[in-house]
Amino acid sequence: MELSRTARLDVLVEGYVRPPHVAGTVSLVRDADRVVVVDPGMVADRDLILRPMRELGVRPEDVTDVVVSHHHLDHTVNIALFPAVPVHDFQSVIEGDVFTRRAADGVHLTPSLRLLATPGHTPQDITTLVGTPDDVVALTHLWWTEGGPADDPYAVDRDQLRQQRERVVELATLIVCAHGAPFRPGPATPR
Repeated sequence: MELSRTARLDVLVEGYVRPPHVAGTVSLVRDADRVVVVDPGMVADRDLILRPMRELGVRPEDVTDVVVSHHHLDHTVNIALFPAVPVHDFQSVIEGDVFTRRAADGVHLTPSLRLLATPGHTPQDITTLVGTPDDVVALTHLWWTEGGPADDPYAVDRDQLRQQRERVVELATLIVCAHGAPFRPGPATPR
């Protein structure tokens, strides 16, 4: 199924790694009747997520879905900021106390929002592809920052990481990475 190009994407928090300080990139996607928060993880203050949402006219209770790229705390710790909505991961949808098993790969949350299984940083990673009027954006942890790292210290299978990076570069014109500024992939992008 082709990805539509009608979504609006706002990066609420640009992530970083400055030990001992770590913050994950938190994004807001709006398309059709869905309001999706991707990776509501560690930030210095929860208002860093909530304030930009308020400025965009979005309340926590407006959120219809949460997507987590993987289960590290720096990407999940603030899920509870949002009401009991479906939480999508690599293998399931969790809503309240209901666990529904389903693989994420190819799931369309909206016509412009698709989940991809992209094991690399962890074996359980997913990438959220977002079709906007200007770009196909990949919200992913395949890269921490534009520079990689080329060899992710958490990756258990370097070849798998390389394959998934190649796959995403073929699909996306903009990468919103896990701990740095968005970037446009090119020949120098680590594979």
